[in-house]
Amino acid sequence: MTVIALLSVAPVVEDSMAEEVAEAVAALDEFDVSYETNPMGTVVEADDVDTLLDAVAAAHKAVDADRVSTFLKIDDKRTTDERAREKVDAVERELGREAKRER
Repeated sequence: MTVIALLSVAPVVEDSMAEEVAEAVAALDEFDVSYETNPMGTVVEADDVDTLLDAVAAAHKAVDADRVSTFLKIDDKRTTDERAREKVDAVERELGREAKRER
């Protein structure tokens, strides 16, 4: 089983959030998860939902601010073991097919 999530944790401030976001992402290192950060959030993968939620809680708590905003979207594949990279690869294959059809 693979659990994939899109996580965004940030303090609610007017200035740069980079330092606090880095603290949230660094908190994920304490857990058996893999992740990839992008401009809109962090994609997190875990073998089970409990590990994922524990890691997300640590990331949320790592932000030292008066107000913290956390967004979490979970894709819990309970019957397959599809990784995030495989989802991206499938879309890229379709884009390649589309490009061939347009020629």
